[in-house]
Amino acid sequence: MRIVVYPNDLGIGGSQLNAIELAAAVRDLGHEVVVFGRAGALNARIAELGLEFIDAPPQGRRPSPTTASALRELVRTRKIDVIHGYEWPPVLDGVLAMSTHRTAAVVATVMSMSVPPFIPRSIPLVVGTEEIAAAERKAGRQRVEVIEPPVDLVHNDVAQDPGVAAFRERYGLSSDRLNVVAVARFARELKLEGTLTAIDVIGRMARSLPVRLVLVGDGPARSEVEARAHAVNAENGGSSIVLTGRLDDPRAAYAAADISLGMGGSALRAIAYGKPLVVQGEKGFWKTLSPKTVDSFLWTGWYGVDRGAEYGAEALERELLPLVEGQARREELGAYGLELVRDRFSLQRAARLQAEIYAYAAARPARYPVPAELAALARYSR
Repeated sequence: MRIVVYPNDLGIGGSQLNAIELAAAVRDLGHEVVVFGRAGALNARIAELGLEFIDAPPQGRRPSPTTASALRELVRTRKIDVIHGYEWPPVLDGVLAMSTHRTAAVVATVMSMSVPPFIPRSIPLVVGTEEIAAAERKAGRQRVEVIEPPVDLVHNDVAQDPGVAAFRERYGLSSDRLNVVAVARFARELKLEGTLTAIDVIGRMARSLPVRLVLVGDGPARSEVEARAHAVNAENGGSSIVLTGRLDDPRAAYAAADISLGMGGSALRAIAYGKPLVVQGEKGFWKTLSPKTVDSFLWTGWYGVDRGAEYGAEALERELLPLVEGQARREELGAYGLELVRDRFSLQRAARLQAEIYAYAAARPARYPVPAELAALARYSR
């Protein structure tokens, strides 16, 4: 098959990194895969994986007729079988591109915590959790599959040293403190609440315990994160909060962690390095991955919602304290997480399922019912 993979953007982020790494893994199964989109930080990873990249036209409002036209021409000239859009804007660009000539099928992946209702229900859909899949099937979607955020265990190989000593030296991470590491985009939605809570809690814990917080990332909420971190460091008279900025390759940060914080794909990449994980969510949600909690994460995803943001500090300290004080507990849960990611979240397993979805879609490019797409357009217009 010939496939176009179209991430939402190519800035650093879990959905788009999954798109790129899965594209390479599907190619390795013998298919022809190109990546389409606007150039960004992840173009380095595209080049590293040896994938072909095709630059999209400048984007205005989405869906974009200009982008749809470019996709349509790409389908025509390259005889593309499947357009795979990640998140709703690329999906709608693909639907618009194929609205008159159904020469290629459209497949959608949505890794957000809900699926926009204006994605046509006739399009094969991939989501990241069983809970979301169940809801979408109930809503009448014809084909819904679950591909949990996969981890490239060759690229993220715990047996290889990605430069931990240099990372520690660069950011002054002395060995007298444990590193609690979070690799995340500083977005105001979903993540800012938890990031600010982590700064406050670990800053307070650092006054009496040998621990520091290492934040790896950038984004729209960077100024708020920096302000809170500087205030906590000034109050403590030290550097209990370390900001590295965005790292195009964060593997050394994951490997340098003694404890990881995260959600979604970042959480799974963290446990690939054999470190205990505290899953971050919203409204005060913090929960340590363990044999007792894993089933809830496999159902709802690597994320959660609790009773309120005002309870977050108490919850995070409750989860962190046994890990900070207990090396045996850290080793036990780190080993558990590593075994889990190897058994269930390998990139190769995900690629085989993705290829099956492509084959299903490519066999039915002209069977999408127009009324379903018109209904989706009406929902999008509203």
